[in-house]
Amino acid sequence: MPVAIITGASKGLGRALAAALAERGWDLVLDARTGTRVEALPGDVGDAGHRAGLVAAARGLGGVDLLVNNASALGAEPLVRLEDLPLDGLRHALEVNVVAALGLVQEALPLLRAAPAGAVVAVSSDAAAEAYETWGGYGASKAALDHLAAVLGVEEPGLRVWAVDPGDMGTDLYAAAVPDDGDARPTPDSVVPAFLRLLDERPASGRYGATALLEVR
Repeated sequence: MPVAIITGASKGLGRALAAALAERGWDLVLDARTGTRVEALPGDVGDAGHRAGLVAAARGLGGVDLLVNNASALGAEPLVRLEDLPLDGLRHALEVNVVAALGLVQEALPLLRAAPAGAVVAVSSDAAAEAYETWGGYGASKAALDHLAAVLGVEEPGLRVWAVDPGDMGTDLYAAAVPDDGDARPTPDSVVPAFLRLLDERPASGRYGATALLEVR
C-alpha cells in the first residue's frame, strides 16, 4: 500500500484528505490526532525531532509515496495590517509554513526518491499571489513556500512537486484569521477531489488551483 505523511491532519483540509486517502487504501502518518494503518504522532512540525519521527513511522509502514505539507500558522489571530503585525508572529508563520515544511521534505527525500511515484504537495493560498489587506505576513510565508516547491520540482525531476491553492474554505484557520466574516464557504471535503486528481493524473510539477482542477474537461 502507498504511504502518505500529512501534517496538520487533525481537522480541516488535512483531515478531509486523510479520510479520502484512507478510503483508497493508503497507509497514513499524521502529525495530529485523527486507512488502513494509521500512525498518529501528535507534535509540532517545527520540531526537528518530531519531523524525524514522522518519517521514521512512514519508513516502518514501507516508505513515503506522498508528503503533504498542510500545517499552517497565520502569524496573528485575527489577522492585522502589516504596520501592526508582531515580528515574532511573522517569524512563527515563516517557521511553520516554510522552514518546517522544507525540513520535513529534507527528512523524507530519500524515501520519496525511492518510491515508485513520489510526490510532494505544498498547500498554498491565493494570498501567496494576491495582495489582500491584513494577509501580508501569511501570504508572504505561502509565497515563499510556493517558491521552494517550484525549485524542488526543478531539482528533483524524478518527483512530482505541486503547490496547490485550495481556494476559500470554511476552516478553523480562516475563522481565526477573520472571525467577523460570517459568509458561508465551501467545506474542505469539497476540494479534496482536486488533490486526488493530481495523484491520479500526475501532471508536471508546478502550482495548481483547486478550482481549475475541479473543472470537468
